[in-house]
Amino acid sequence: MIQEGTEKIKEIIEDDVWGTIKKFLDLGYQFGDGEKSIHITVGLLLLLTLAFLLTSTVLQAIRRFFTRKMEAEDKLKFISIFKFIKYLVYVVVILFTMSAAGINITILITASAALFVGLGLALQEIFQDIIGGVFIIVDKSLRVGDIIEIDNRVGKVFEIKLRTTRAITRDDKVIIIPNHKFISDIVYNYTQNHKTTRELVRIGVAYGSDIELVTKLLLEVVGTQRSILKSPKPFVIFEDFGDSALIFTVNFYLTDSFTDPKIKSEVRYKIDAAFRKNNISIPFPQRDIHLYQQGPFQHSNVSNAENNKKT
Repeated sequence: MIQEGTEKIKEIIEDDVWGTIKKFLDLGYQFGDGEKSIHITVGLLLLLTLAFLLTSTVLQAIRRFFTRKMEAEDKLKFISIFKFIKYLVYVVVILFTMSAAGINITILITASAALFVGLGLALQEIFQDIIGGVFIIVDKSLRVGDIIEIDNRVGKVFEIKLRTTRAITRDDKVIIIPNHKFISDIVYNYTQNHKTTRELVRIGVAYGSDIELVTKLLLEVVGTQRSILKSPKPFVIFEDFGDSALIFTVNFYLTDSFTDPKIKSEVRYKIDAAFRKNNISIPFPQRDIHLYQQGPFQHSNVSNAENNKKT
């Protein structure tokens, strides 16, 4: 009796309860005919919803893991990037879930393949810029306020966005740099490790000048310049024997390399004044031309040649 009652309860559960649930989950619409048909059911929608919730939970955990040590500004930028990645993951999850549910997704992939190829080619550089922005945020290779040199132009970074970085040049012009440039090109960062940079001014003096006096004057000039650091100490290098001058470089350190052209100009003014006061000349390129005559001109030969022309 007990066994018969158990079997009846089992039959009721399998036939009535589970059968009703199965019928409910199988409710939906069918698009197309044959093997290429797509059947959207309540069960598939519930499965997609569950997959979305699970994926969202995992992505949030990953986002918290990567942003836990980031600064507030970098965290906001990474979140905007992460939203873009999240949408791509959702598309993959939808396709994978539909395939796992027994739906033939090849028709969807085939129909959208041409669109994806065209879209991928059109957005190729944009994707490179976005990846470059991710690397900038993660490896801290660039920060707002850094002074950089790219394509022989020096600029101070004032804004880093997802796709582009903006910098202002020394002549107050804004340059917009695609972020992939920081991956593919060589970029000089003057302030990556510290704000101090070493600069130099090159000068040539005439042969025969007192080189000890030249060295002393150069150090005195940079020593009186307020924008030049006293430590590390400036120093002079006797660089070379030039074609028409002795070449010296005076090296000094600055904390603001962005305005160094103005500082170098002031140093050159003072060097010129100091050299004039101490009678040290700054030569310009010169060439000595020597004319060699193999034999003297014969006056009689010239007279005979002129007479022959007249006749």
